[in-house]
Amino acid sequence: MTNVVRYLTHPQVTIDPSIPVPEWGLSQIGRARTESVTATGRLSGTRQVISSGERKAIETAEIIAAKLGIGVEVREAMHENDRSATGFLVPDEFEATANQFFGQPHVSIRGWERAVDAQLRIVGEVEHVLARGTPGDVLLVGHGGVGTLLYCHYAGLAIDRAHDQLAGGGCFFAFTSQERRVLHGWRRLEEL
Repeated sequence: MTNVVRYLTHPQVTIDPSIPVPEWGLSQIGRARTESVTATGRLSGTRQVISSGERKAIETAEIIAAKLGIGVEVREAMHENDRSATGFLVPDEFEATANQFFGQPHVSIRGWERAVDAQLRIVGEVEHVLARGTPGDVLLVGHGGVGTLLYCHYAGLAIDRAHDQLAGGGCFFAFTSQERRVLHGWRRLEEL
């Protein structure tokens, strides 16, 4: 039997330029959106919840896993693309830099991790989890940048920001665990 693997990006966070981005937590809106998902029961077949090591992803994963009565496995290498060279960027500057990141995947933009390297890393982490062959559906909780790179890989698409999640985060896509066939593109977490 083929199980479903869902990759979910964390929803809205509390932005604080004085705190390193990986340490940002969910905002009240992000937390409320995540909690609303747990009431639907649509994740009842999930047997593994795997999270990036960033605080916002862990908080998202813990809310869902608690409702499912299972633990969260944290995999540090599932982190967002490494942007530590620039740290926090104001929204317009961030968007312009992210456009370059996706538009020139073989180049380190402003010292950021190259998109091709981030894609290899996230695909490797997901493949490691799936190689265990644990029965049941899998929920991977992470970030928009590497999530888009993962989606491009499994959908057989070139790296391109045109395949990015919907604005606001808190989106997911799904694929089959055996064939790695994409079932659908990005949807809002409220559709879980």
